[in-house]
Amino acid sequence: MNTGKLSKRIEVTPPQVEPTDSGWYLTSGPELPLNPLKGNVTCECLVIGAGWMGLHAARRYAELNPDAKVLLVDAGRIGNNASGRCMGFAIDLAHNPRKHDFVEDLKGNQEEYYVNLEGTSYIKSAVEMGAECDWDPQGKYHSAATPEGVEDLVHFSKALDTMGQNYRWVEKEEFNEITGSKHYIRALHHPGTVLIHPAKYLKNAAKILPKNVSIHENTVITSAQYGKPFHVFETENGSVIHAHKVIICAAGYLTNFGFHKNTAIPVYTFASMTRELTPQELKGVGTGPYGLIPANSFGTTVRRTSDNRLFFRNVYSYAKGFKTTVDDVLSAKVQQQISFERRFPELSAMGFEASWGGLLTLAQNGGMIWGEMAENVYGAAFCNGTGISRGTAFGKAVAELASGKTSKTIEILKSKTVASRAYPEFITSLGVRYVTGRRFKKAGLEI
Repeated sequence: MNTGKLSKRIEVTPPQVEPTDSGWYLTSGPELPLNPLKGNVTCECLVIGAGWMGLHAARRYAELNPDAKVLLVDAGRIGNNASGRCMGFAIDLAHNPRKHDFVEDLKGNQEEYYVNLEGTSYIKSAVEMGAECDWDPQGKYHSAATPEGVEDLVHFSKALDTMGQNYRWVEKEEFNEITGSKHYIRALHHPGTVLIHPAKYLKNAAKILPKNVSIHENTVITSAQYGKPFHVFETENGSVIHAHKVIICAAGYLTNFGFHKNTAIPVYTFASMTRELTPQELKGVGTGPYGLIPANSFGTTVRRTSDNRLFFRNVYSYAKGFKTTVDDVLSAKVQQQISFERRFPELSAMGFEASWGGLLTLAQNGGMIWGEMAENVYGAAFCNGTGISRGTAFGKAVAELASGKTSKTIEILKSKTVASRAYPEFITSLGVRYVTGRRFKKAGLEI
């Protein structure tokens, strides 16, 4: 029992149960064995959220503190959470052609590059220990279907030139051969990005966590009280957790735990996946697996995977209350079918085997949440997109901070802009819907 003084009890709103399973999760192999949390438990460190940040925070804290009892809890299933619903790009340098200072911000780009490389390296170390994930370090193709898209790529190339980055232009004929699609007119290949199966990685990385980490999925936190010597958390099933330290890595839901209130702008993006293609069908989709990022950020991201499927992601929508519905997923699926037809008209009649949405949390000012939020309370949230490498580095670094360590990444993250309060929800929702609708329409054939 906690014998010290506790803060006021905070009711924590739980995350929504996703209306559909992610295609990545459906193709990721056997589910992890469930280990329900039972009764009351005391630990040195509680990590809330088992996505890119939380999973790696738990791993790193346990590595640095091998005698400490570490609890990792997730409200859902690892691999089917928001982190497992992305497109599987572990990116070293994000593609931000629309950001007005992107080319000029050499220091910011170099810092991002450093942090992301550390994240990718930490993921690779787990892969080398047995976290199978279809690891493919081929880099990414930035693809353009319109002259405007090519202009975006030229802008991106200027930032790469400033940083001394290697890349190459891929002209229409070669790119059509690589992808099997005649939709694109030019592309830029940038090495450094690793393509992975996100759900498979998260599940397999969980299996190889240090032995002093206990994992509890389907464990919903319903209340929080902060204090000494322990913070106290109640769960939906009646269990109570007493933790000396807590690291909250619950994406936008972090704001439900009493910190950074009204900073999260919840946005959903959607994706669809085909069935496995037959040998004959594979002849029409290029020479092997690949990952295509649209020149226009509101365009369509495409993956051909090692298990011979096609994935398409597009459509962004404001998620009031952090929620989406089956109708939202089905509406986005219609647009993804159009994108399929544009790129592979001979195959598009097969449709999709699975469609889903995934939460992406933004801040009004592009800022983030990272570091110590109260005594022995740490948090990491708001990757603002491209969360695999960045989120991994955030989680690793915040665990090191909680362990009394310092590093170049920690100093970089300490210096970053903190997420600001968003406008009132009514204004924010209208603004997000207007901007996403306008930019989606303007993206045209890049979708």
